Amino acid sequence: MIKLLATDIDGTLLNDNREVSSSTIKAFKDLHIPKILISARMPQAMTHLQEDLKITDHPMICYNGALVISKDQSIVDITIPFNTISDFVEIARTHNLHCSIYRGKEWFVPELDFWANREINNTKVEPVVQDYGRTLEYFNQTRHKGGAHKIMLMGDEEFMDLAFAKAESKKLPVHLYRSKNTYTEITPNGISKIEALKELLKHDFSNITVEQVVAFGDNYNDVTMIKEVGYGIAVDNARDKVKEVAVEVTDHHKQDGVANWLIKNSRLFK
Repeated sequence: MIKLLATDIDGTLLNDNREVSSSTIKAFKDLHIPKILISARMPQAMTHLQEDLKITDHPMICYNGALVISKDQSIVDITIPFNTISDFVEIARTHNLHCSIYRGKEWFVPELDFWANREINNTKVEPVVQDYGRTLEYFNQTRHKGGAHKIMLMGDEEFMDLAFAKAESKKLPVHLYRSKNTYTEITPNGISKIEALKELLKHDFSNITVEQVVAFGDNYNDVTMIKEVGYGIAVDNARDKVKEVAVEVTDHHKQDGVANWLIKNSRLFK
């Protein structure tokens, strides 16, 4: 039996309008088990989706597992150190890239350029707009709060290729993830969605094992989660590496793949 649901958001749960469909809302309502959103997104970019799904009292896993929030408390909180944040700001400046810096519910951008406005549209969150110097000064002065949960570089693919290569050559203490040709997401070393999920199970759901979890995903950062849970499901638009480790492939995210699988397999939840 399945006792917990965990799902990625972008490219997995949301429809073409980056919303949860009425079918998905109904499918979630009919399931009387914990339902966990697990994403590279920041908390505020997830709470409005929890509200739509009527699961605001459920935990969430943010920043690919760097921050796990349960009952307004952080049970996992791992950040990128200040010096490494400075390194990526310099890489962004050198290669003419946008650099967004995230910590908890804070999101800092140097200006409201094309990339910032695109993320605002996608996530429904407004950033703090200030130059890199002021942001770095703020992080330096508030080191007791930790570093950044995520840094995101955005820009032209040609510049991104150069920046990615430079970051790799520096062997910085982070995980580099190319979510799109024009996006590089930087998260702390040692984090992953599956490890965060295991910590959440241990903390909040000790009676549930990983084998009793169904998880949905589409991208490279979902691979280990899909591989290790009892029911790892890939949406039809998922990367081949995700499909290879999934026990099943459901419909495209634009065709309510998650909801369709839940309805089709309702017997597994009884």
